[in-house]
Amino acid sequence: MPEQRLFSARMAGWLGLAVAVGVADQLIKQLVLAMLHYGQVVPVTPFFDIVLLYNPGAAFSLLADQPGWQRWFFTILAVAICAWLTVLLRQHQHERLLPAAFALIIGGALGNVVDRLLHGAVVDYLHFYVGRFSWPAFNLADSAIFVGVALMLWGSFRHPANAPSRENKT
Repeated sequence: MPEQRLFSARMAGWLGLAVAVGVADQLIKQLVLAMLHYGQVVPVTPFFDIVLLYNPGAAFSLLADQPGWQRWFFTILAVAICAWLTVLLRQHQHERLLPAAFALIIGGALGNVVDRLLHGAVVDYLHFYVGRFSWPAFNLADSAIFVGVALMLWGSFRHPANAPSRENKT
């Protein structure tokens, strides 16, 4: 029974991280929506602006020019990926790196799902550029997904799937 409680506490912690990312993302987006109108640019540094944009597509506005089906496609895809990552989170609950990665991805994905459901598109507000070269605008959820995927890849390379697990060594 103590192992079950430890498992539940670990899962609760990782899921709490996912919720914290999603809530922080939504709070910042609500602030940006309340303070800016669409397309408004607020210069912060010579290479960074706060701007309010909507992205009906995926990363780099992939499929943004489609008539609307992509909203539901990306919503369903994100929910399915979150479900899969939750299963992986449970399987790797004794670790630290991979569950943290999964939690960041889940939180970011759900933050963007909320946008798609409420606004029909993802709210983006961070814009970096150098001269006339510009990175597409993004948000905290996108950043969490990026960091989560990077950590997941790093964790996967550090511990290949065919390597014996800690449980099998004893």
